[in-house]
Amino acid sequence: MKRIIYVGLLLTMIMTTGCKKFLSLDPPSSLSGNNFWRNKDDVDGFVNGLYMLFRSSVFRSDMTAATGEDEFPFFAWSGDMRGAPIHRNPSAFSGREYINILPRNDIKTLVNGGAGYDGLYNDLFNVNRFTQWDRFFKTIASANIAVSVIPDVADPALSTGDKNKYVGEAIFLRNLCYFFMVRLWGDVPYYTKPYFTGTLKRENKVIVLKNILQDMERSKEYLPWTNSNPSHVAVHASRGSAIVLMMHVNMWLACFDVANKDLYYQNVDKLGDELDQNNGAYQLLPLSRTKEIFKGRTREGLFEIPQNVNYGETFGWSAFSDNVLYAPYKQYNILNSYLSYEADFMETIFPAEVADNRKSAWYVENQMYSGGDKFMMLKFANVYANDQAENVNPDDNQMVFRLSDAYLLHAEACAETGNYQKARLKANLVRARAGAPNLTSSGDDLKDDIFYERCRELMGEGQYWYDVVRTRRITDPQYRFGYHCTVSQFNAGAWTWPIDPANRINNPEITLNNYWL
Repeated sequence: MKRIIYVGLLLTMIMTTGCKKFLSLDPPSSLSGNNFWRNKDDVDGFVNGLYMLFRSSVFRSDMTAATGEDEFPFFAWSGDMRGAPIHRNPSAFSGREYINILPRNDIKTLVNGGAGYDGLYNDLFNVNRFTQWDRFFKTIASANIAVSVIPDVADPALSTGDKNKYVGEAIFLRNLCYFFMVRLWGDVPYYTKPYFTGTLKRENKVIVLKNILQDMERSKEYLPWTNSNPSHVAVHASRGSAIVLMMHVNMWLACFDVANKDLYYQNVDKLGDELDQNNGAYQLLPLSRTKEIFKGRTREGLFEIPQNVNYGETFGWSAFSDNVLYAPYKQYNILNSYLSYEADFMETIFPAEVADNRKSAWYVENQMYSGGDKFMMLKFANVYANDQAENVNPDDNQMVFRLSDAYLLHAEACAETGNYQKARLKANLVRARAGAPNLTSSGDDLKDDIFYERCRELMGEGQYWYDVVRTRRITDPQYRFGYHCTVSQFNAGAWTWPIDPANRINNPEITLNNYWL
């Protein structure tokens, strides 16, 4: 209840906007002045509310779900399915046609409707939210206020260390929003001033990414390696959260600021070494503890978004698991999965003759190469609520960053700079946990091996599309899976999402992504 009250205050602030909607927020003085920022409880409640605002940026808001707010499959659609080597299974009902639309990158059909799809997806899922950035800016605007106000809160119970930690959390959430926005739309508006009332235009994505690094560099030391409150482990920002975010940002800069790519790879190497000095805060857990890993709040998690059926926190249809599970892991009249990965892709990343315990731990092994209705991924088959509703799915947390993700980014950066021995060392940490043989390759073969290791390890965690974009495999004819575009199409924005023209109403200098017009 206390959490809901603070989020209610944040939403009140957001609804009382200035004339530059979604880019400038003007919270009432009763919430932004001395009447609100009185003590540690106020600060704690406000920062907890930031996490709920961020959650509603990428999933349906639990506070408004009862009013019929649409589902928002942010991670599943933008990260796992888009451009991926998947297809809709024949037995999937007609509402799942998006499983065929996303792999071919037919975003116009998805957003605008057509050929029988018009209106369908805005009934089931709020597709237009992929074209609107207002929810991210709600989180950013509130984070900007927190960063500005918290250092001046006069409460003896609030130490300098406490203040720094809360500010560090707000800065992390602000920059995570900006990073997600760059991955969706490329160039985006950028600001960090509280109570901003001006107009903005889109900033070059390279500048935004560099701003993220600068902001995070000064604040990552504010965050502890892990949270002393067990309920906050992995679901509140830690230093590991900050470091892995910076690693991802550097890898995206290497894609779009090619002249300086070696510098960014070296940055990732240094950040990976820094992450290793975590005083035992993080650890890859045995695969036998898969249910614990993906239920969340373990030493393997670097940042996660929680859900818990017992508290009414559910991702509903938005969860990737909804598409790859059936009875007994879903309602008993759901007898087939909605999607499957192409058999050739699965055979490439999990060769049948190569030992890998992920095959038996995360899949129904005799169906994983079938490419058909019985494909099932058990990676996220956690606590099941026996409910008559079809969309009651296992209540695993949404993984945003895991330790294995950071290890493989580190390996990738080392391979790009020619440090193949170190690259193999980092990648083989992940493979050893899976009981898979060590990588022994070098050069381009090693780079491919690390990419496929990310496919194996992170499938269903919202990473695939972003990996093929930033490595530019979608323009490489030698990479034979999923969607491809030409270099000119890539440069024109084929990898982005459209931008809703409504974003220009109060900010006329905003330009649209012309590729989708």
